[in-house]
Amino acid sequence: MIVVTGAAGFIGSYITGKLNREGFKDIVLVDKFNEPSKKRNYEGKTYRALIDRDEFFTWLAQHEKFVQFIIHLGACSDTTGQGPEIYRQLNFEYSKKIWKACVKYGLPLIYASSAATYGDGSKGFDDDHRLLPGFEPLNLYARSKHDFDKWALNQPEKPYFWAGLKFFNVYGPNEYHKGRMTSVVLQAFYKIRETGEMRLFRSNRPDIADGKQSRDFVYVEDVARVIRFFMDNRKNPGIYNVGTGINRTFLDLAKAVFKSMGKTENIHFTDMPADLAGKYQYYTCANIGKLRSAGYRHEFYTLEEGIDEYIKSFLNTSSCY
Repeated sequence: MIVVTGAAGFIGSYITGKLNREGFKDIVLVDKFNEPSKKRNYEGKTYRALIDRDEFFTWLAQHEKFVQFIIHLGACSDTTGQGPEIYRQLNFEYSKKIWKACVKYGLPLIYASSAATYGDGSKGFDDDHRLLPGFEPLNLYARSKHDFDKWALNQPEKPYFWAGLKFFNVYGPNEYHKGRMTSVVLQAFYKIRETGEMRLFRSNRPDIADGKQSRDFVYVEDVARVIRFFMDNRKNPGIYNVGTGINRTFLDLAKAVFKSMGKTENIHFTDMPADLAGKYQYYTCANIGKLRSAGYRHEFYTLEEGIDEYIKSFLNTSSCY
């Protein structure tokens, strides 16, 4: 039995779908299942049970002998507009309880961290554990993820295998419910379909031109492949970057969306919202040397390949994975 938390969300529902396609049916989905906007993400999946996240630890105490793996992807992922207590409870305290349960019951654990923990990037994007205390996250979401990473590394008792995965900028099917926090790919698709144009943030830095802000954009299928790799290769526990190792600009992204939609490029710039000022990463790029050293050999989707598959196989048909 495999447990997936955050299973009604973006990455959680995608990995559930991937597990189903690979023949895994004995899966327990953990989340809050009272949001109709997320129902599409799990209603077509095969699973043993839906467990409310508030009831999960009671359920686990009764069924732990049947559980083989926990994939913990549940979190409050909104980077703006939430109070600190929400992040502390959902991203830090809940994750601590998951960790301690895995130690108690002898279960392997994969959990989601984030590239947001690296802050403005001035200290690099290296997943060497020795560097982790020096990073300075820019928002409460990133701080909660960073605090848990630090806590996990400092624990004298650890699951016999564990991997914390620092996801970079993930995009792909099943993210439709995320509102403002959807990927720029999805935002661009909707905007171009509705208006025929795309607006990108102007840069507030003189050394970076408008539209040249860049990210390590990673397609969700690549994220799922990394999770599957660690499920099958329970060696070298630790924290790992999950990105392509290549940064691409927002202009690159917008142009790729126009091309995949068969539309003429029409790109303009708008001022950055005030609530993002001082909390915005102008550059991210994963150092994936550690992941490669652990034995991961898959090539990653290029930005153009990922966007093309996302639009043509999912967005054009309003399909989930």
